[in-house]
Amino acid sequence: MSSHEDIELQLKDKFNAIGQNLDTHLTGLLHAKPINYWDYIQTDALLNLQIQRTTLPDEMVFIMYHQINELLFKMILWEIDQVARKEDVDAAFFSDKLMRVSRYFDMLTSSFNIMRDGMSVEQYNKFRTTLTPASGFQSAQYRKIEFASTELINLIDNRFRETIDRNTSYEHAFNHLYWQAAGKDYKTGKKSYLLTVFEERYKDEFLKFAEFYNTHNLWTKFKSLPKHVKEDRALVNAMRHYDYTVNITWVMAHYNTANHYLNIGGETAEATGGSEWVKYMHPKYQKRIFFPDLWTENELADWGKDV
Repeated sequence: MSSHEDIELQLKDKFNAIGQNLDTHLTGLLHAKPINYWDYIQTDALLNLQIQRTTLPDEMVFIMYHQINELLFKMILWEIDQVARKEDVDAAFFSDKLMRVSRYFDMLTSSFNIMRDGMSVEQYNKFRTTLTPASGFQSAQYRKIEFASTELINLIDNRFRETIDRNTSYEHAFNHLYWQAAGKDYKTGKKSYLLTVFEERYKDEFLKFAEFYNTHNLWTKFKSLPKHVKEDRALVNAMRHYDYTVNITWVMAHYNTANHYLNIGGETAEATGGSEWVKYMHPKYQKRIFFPDLWTENELADWGKDV
């Protein structure tokens, strides 16, 4: 059988499996246009998504930088989803996906130099006033990465972790997530506008997402593996690398960049969303750790202190 006939048989099997006629699809190809790079990548649409609010040139750098971040966040979620939905995960597959995600975060970390060294402080502190009350805090994809990486208890505000367990309702746990501290007064229960509109837009979506990842997150998935897989050195190292990269290396690069622009004359400026960004961002305050059992007691105690 020639390769042409073999391909035709495979195509027939493919379309028969979904109740489709191969001849109809082949006839359709007679009228189809060849694909080109700009249509496949949707270049025109992508390059028309940058809309400035001011006339300051460096605002364009700021917009494009954050759009690139969101694309990388989507790539990260794409990789994690494959681990979450795969039934028989082996060490090699798990490690490969984790290292892919870590490389994306390595890119995110190093890219902060684009803003820190490539954007005028003077221009930023002019156009940032037009961004209020928007904030990078409101990146829904980053919150999903956290939900997909670890059990919800590890994302609870450090002050309330002992009062919450796996039997706590999603609603109650959600209201005590660590990032709520950036927009909520726990004494009065009052939420900032930043947090209020964020929840109005994403809360239902988050609760549904968190419900699935309650049993499919990377940490739970890892703990369900056979003992010999969990003890695979390459996998453990990949887990630790990912945890440290996300919760210390990347966070501190973000923190130091924010400090570069918001620490003016020794005074720390308020974030555009009004959050207490210093205590919200620095890892030593909240001790965000995705895989706590993979770290020693000393490592856990000193988390974020030396950066």
